[in-house]
Amino acid sequence: MRIWSWEGFLGYLLNPYLLEGAILSVGLTAGALVCGLALGIGLALMRLSGRRWLSLMAGFYCWLFRGTPLLVQLLVIYTALPLFGLKLSVPAAALLGLSLNEAAYLSETVRAGIQAVPRGQSEAAQALGLRGSLRFRLVVWPQALRIIIPPLGNSVNGLLKTTSVASVISMDELLRRTQILIQERFLVLELFAVAALYYLAMTTAWDLVQRVLERRYGRGHALESADRR
Repeated sequence: MRIWSWEGFLGYLLNPYLLEGAILSVGLTAGALVCGLALGIGLALMRLSGRRWLSLMAGFYCWLFRGTPLLVQLLVIYTALPLFGLKLSVPAAALLGLSLNEAAYLSETVRAGIQAVPRGQSEAAQALGLRGSLRFRLVVWPQALRIIIPPLGNSVNGLLKTTSVASVISMDELLRRTQILIQERFLVLELFAVAALYYLAMTTAWDLVQRVLERRYGRGHALESADRR
């Protein structure tokens, strides 16, 4: 019985069908990151607001989406929403599910980054006459962003791999296409190994991007530390 086929492995290593699936996975990751980060920032600001009802709403959202599996959330969005007259396409359902789930985690990352900025920074900006929105945009957020980027990068890394869960609702991404080829070619180990290499290549590429971002946004902090010495 044949266990491994180098010919099959190498033959699908640069397969256009799988490459297109990898591109779809990257696109789904980017879309979910943008939507999830926008919603996550809003949730973080709600948690930090002085209005208790806003904080409770944001807390309930995070509790719900962090406490239930993404797989269940995707299935509910794709199969249950049509019962209420809201039918989404597979890509739309996958993007919505990943975005809502990611927002719950990113909101905690953003909230922690904002709270890590010394309160004195905001008070100094207020003493200079900056209003609340300007204080946040010009003083608090740039400093918080330096703190947020490392854990945000880890979230992107995880999100790249988490897109594979969308295959359960037939999202035509990398894992789904790998499964389709396995059913046709019966090259189970070979094709899963190719898919694993694709995911490894994507996460490695993102790791390089993350390092560049960390150096860029950490430059001001490094100069400040050098001046103190």
